Amino acid sequence: MTLLNQFSTTFGLCLCLAFSSCSQQPSETKAKTNTTFQDTIASDEPVSNGTFKTLSLQRVIQSKRMSSNDTSWHYEPAINSPKSAIYSKDGSKFYINSLEGYTTAVFDAKTLKKLKEIRHEFTAADGKLFKDAETTVFGYQFKQQKDNYNVFSGKPVEGCLSHDGKFLWVTYYRRSWDPNAASPSALAIIDTEKDEIVRVMPSGPLPKMIACSPNNELIAVTHWGDNTVGLIDISSPNPFDFKYTDHIVIDHQVQTDFSGAVDRDNNCSNCLRGTVFTDDNTYLLVAKMGGNGIAVIDLPKKAYLGTITGSYQNLRHIALNNGNIYLSSNKFGAVQKAKLSEILKLPFDDQKQLKFTDWQTAMVGSGARTIDVSADGKYTYACVNNACKVVVIDNQNMKVIHEFKAEPFPVGMALSPNNKQLIVTSQGKESVPNSGNAVMVFNIEFE
Repeated sequence: MTLLNQFSTTFGLCLCLAFSSCSQQPSETKAKTNTTFQDTIASDEPVSNGTFKTLSLQRVIQSKRMSSNDTSWHYEPAINSPKSAIYSKDGSKFYINSLEGYTTAVFDAKTLKKLKEIRHEFTAADGKLFKDAETTVFGYQFKQQKDNYNVFSGKPVEGCLSHDGKFLWVTYYRRSWDPNAASPSALAIIDTEKDEIVRVMPSGPLPKMIACSPNNELIAVTHWGDNTVGLIDISSPNPFDFKYTDHIVIDHQVQTDFSGAVDRDNNCSNCLRGTVFTDDNTYLLVAKMGGNGIAVIDLPKKAYLGTITGSYQNLRHIALNNGNIYLSSNKFGAVQKAKLSEILKLPFDDQKQLKFTDWQTAMVGSGARTIDVSADGKYTYACVNNACKVVVIDNQNMKVIHEFKAEPFPVGMALSPNNKQLIVTSQGKESVPNSGNAVMVFNIEFE
């Protein structure tokens, strides 16, 4: 395969907002009810070596229609620009981060009923959530003058679990009074037993991805806003002991002194996105969505080593599974796979880029966003934003074996721990009226 040349950041990212060919109408596929699956979702062992059959739409949870002739459609106003989904460790519930609603909604995975809304709104009365009244980290300066920087609403983007599922971490795109996402933002730590925020920590500007190391010693916070990654020591069981230890720059740190309104979805340099720790806790891999590959951070040295090129660019998401690395390329509509061990053999050097070309590729359509890989490594599920569909890939030959029309425009997804349920968030776009604001719940059926 001939690999495409490097493209400009602005052009590549703007394609995310281009006109889409997908319909604005609801999914044409009727939902099917699977009560047997609902009864066993939390207790079933993960599917292993099953043969994928189909995706069966169980429910659309949405805030567009208060009533519908389709009984699978359920109205829920907490679904407001849903960005991402994440399951609890045991799979008994899932969390939806509603970006514009300043809310994380909690749902029962069996009944699909809403259990709670976690509001990311903080007043002076919430000061106890901020250790020693901390407002910033790494010397970041605020661009605004405020009496209390910890009075704000946070826009939840992504999440990860730590401490064997005890804590859910949620990043905030920005504080509500920071329209350019130029000032320090923050993240929430949620106790998943009570589903309550127990601490709020500052971050750099515009954090998107967040990841926990397999040994539960580090959290990585990836700052889309200025090409940096913050590392947090979480070795203690007490969230008020968590502390930042390192601030790692990828290539160069971006200054956020903007004049006038700025489109921060495009004005973001490397636009760091997908983030994952290797299983041996040695490396952190970060996708450069506005750059040209995968940044590699040496964790023992706390140092940026260099960038792996050679895959499709405009990388949005990274997943590791059974010794393989999986990538999604938003602009080029590709999902790629390679042996991680072969990539890590490269002679890293922070002064150069290293090319790796031994990729297997599945072309899924423009706007490949979040991907998730089944526990047994057999299948990859992908959101295809611009084409408004969910695809399933057979990882053995990297062929698309199934497509399902999604609500416009799918962006986030999560597989249940037993790999029998799939959650897909359709965020929508302001340029397309009545799009998005929907969460699709699928049963995954096997032969």
